[in-house]
Amino acid sequence: MHVPSSGTTPCRYETKANELIDGLVREPWGRVSPSVYETARLVAVAPWLTGHVGRVAYLLANQRTDGGWCRPGGYGLVPTLSATDAVLSALERRPDGVSLAVLARSADRALGALARLVADLDASDVPDTPAVDLITASLVGSIGKRLDALRDAPSADVEPAAHWAPPPLPAGIDRRRLDAMLAALNAGLPLQVKLFHALEVAGPAASGAPGATPAPTGAIGAAPAATAAWLGERGPIDPGHPARRFLETVVERHGGPVPCGIPITLFERTWVISSLLRAGLSPVVPAGLAAELAAAVGPDGSPAAAGLPADADTTAVALYTLSLLGVKRTPDALWRYETESHFCTWPGEDGHSTSVNAHILDAFGQYLEDVSQGASTANPRTVQRAAMSVRKISSWLCDRQHMDGSWRDRWHASPYYATACCALALSDFGGDIAREAVARAVRWVLATQRPDGSWGTWSGTAEETAYAIQILSLAGTPADDATKRALTAGNRRLLQSAEAARHPALWHDKDLYLPAAVVEAVILAALHLPERRLSTGTGDSVQHRTA
Repeated sequence: MHVPSSGTTPCRYETKANELIDGLVREPWGRVSPSVYETARLVAVAPWLTGHVGRVAYLLANQRTDGGWCRPGGYGLVPTLSATDAVLSALERRPDGVSLAVLARSADRALGALARLVADLDASDVPDTPAVDLITASLVGSIGKRLDALRDAPSADVEPAAHWAPPPLPAGIDRRRLDAMLAALNAGLPLQVKLFHALEVAGPAASGAPGATPAPTGAIGAAPAATAAWLGERGPIDPGHPARRFLETVVERHGGPVPCGIPITLFERTWVISSLLRAGLSPVVPAGLAAELAAAVGPDGSPAAAGLPADADTTAVALYTLSLLGVKRTPDALWRYETESHFCTWPGEDGHSTSVNAHILDAFGQYLEDVSQGASTANPRTVQRAAMSVRKISSWLCDRQHMDGSWRDRWHASPYYATACCALALSDFGGDIAREAVARAVRWVLATQRPDGSWGTWSGTAEETAYAIQILSLAGTPADDATKRALTAGNRRLLQSAEAARHPALWHDKDLYLPAAVVEAVILAALHLPERRLSTGTGDSVQHRTA
């Protein structure tokens, strides 16, 4: 792999890189943006939890003028359903400190927004976010029940309007998976571990769900809503329960609102460190932190955090990161994710991910490079199988490239993320079969730069601009005049916006979220790259320091 070295890295970039690494140790649960969806679930499921009125106020303050929440269109479906259900639950319970008239107006606007949204959606408009069918079916049913309850017990304070009605299920979504999940729970059968992250969709059946055990953090499925739903009636009566303490800790950290996924320990650490090292920065990574990363990769791989199942994405990025840190591991844990045509995120995955396969290509490719340089012990059969996997994934990724030169993915809203993952992995390890695909990706990036120098899906953002700069800087193409002009304009724009801008949520969980440290690392790496590229072209190997 060829990336710029850090020999002349400006001091400010090294300092900021070290600050990011220090933050990983200081805040091991990670930095994640609050979620409208998850906060609304706590309003509905756990009104007994500290900060309830503040969470209701958060939802009211973040409602759009058209009555919905978060982004318009398909990305607004899950958060708007969740917030609408939460507002109706608050109308039922009538919490002190919240105006019933304000809640009623919010509910009226929300139900109108949902009716319009669902009418305009077709199956292709609903984003491929985790458990979207389970969540949607569960919330549509819950909203209907709450409206029935409000009509059955009218009061002078709250009179449901005649047009208040639950939305229908959007096209392409049905209750089959939710009904199967409820049937399993009612029969006392354990669920797949990955379903625990969205356990709240089961309603009362989630309480004490078979097979669900709090992680060392106290969380169920690394999710506040799932944890609260699992606690059920124990929540308000057992404040000393580890799951209750987890919820109180998360609420305190975020001032009331909560994120969808927390902790995100291994995910955050591996994405941050690998982004910095791949760009040629050389942060001081404490030996203890590297040892924790190594210990997290077990025979079945690594989960993003305790309480989640192991997945190929986190496993691959962990192996790649460890290799860059000089900790050599064989890629054996990845074989369980291999399918006939590609690699899955987890066994039984419904669909596929281009970014996951790109990260696995990084892991296998870096392993083979370590072997070729004598830096890793070589088992001939493992080397042969890894080489075959490199060819297999490279071909599969090339086949998944869109005609315009970009890639899309199920774990991020922006094609710039997926394209950066795929183009960089193919450039480093894809060989001859990938050269034209990488060149097409570069041409797409050059063609989609905005007049102000930024890149972005809905608008120019620092995060997406950073991905574009990475592609132009690291994809191994000649630094021609067009690339130099794009890098100069992009870098100028990134310098203007990197610290001043409030980065939008673009990552897929139950709704969109922002992993702040991960995005900051991507931006920092991109700020470092253009001046290295413009002055030296492609450089030499990664340098790093381990304390």
